[in-house]
Amino acid sequence: MLVCETSRLIIRQFTIDDAPFIFQLLNTEIWLTYIGDRNIRGIDDARNYLVNGPLASYDRFGFGLYMVALKDEHTPVGMTGLIKRTGLEEVDIGFAFLPEYTGKGYAFEAASAVKDYALITLKLPRVAAITTEKNIHAITLLNKIGLHHEKMVQLPGNSTAFMYFIN
Repeated sequence: MLVCETSRLIIRQFTIDDAPFIFQLLNTEIWLTYIGDRNIRGIDDARNYLVNGPLASYDRFGFGLYMVALKDEHTPVGMTGLIKRTGLEEVDIGFAFLPEYTGKGYAFEAASAVKDYALITLKLPRVAAITTEKNIHAITLLNKIGLHHEKMVQLPGNSTAFMYFIN
């Protein structure tokens, strides 16, 4: 299901058929460094991630993480979307892209579109985001889409302190 699109990108709900892409994305060095190891060791793990993550979120909240693909070729390049996390009052926006598609403005384009979708279509009052202090690229992007750093937060069961951004 199409969620939104930009001049260059299609942003759609994930399907179980996207497992090979999830396997690839969640095992990139960038994902493992800044987001964390989700123990996706094969296609079955990727399918379980989709079923218990994005697909479950669509059913429960009406939103979730979405596939980002190039409009012309439908080539998967990354993900962005909305996450309702335990320990955060607001819904937060997340994003991750394959290394070969970073630095081309796709993350900004996709995150901006999903932020607008959250505020305008879903009528969420605010959108938040979290990231580590070391993730300079994410911090820059969050500022660029109009979010500002408000405080540090710690999520339940996680020892890492995250920067909390809000619009």
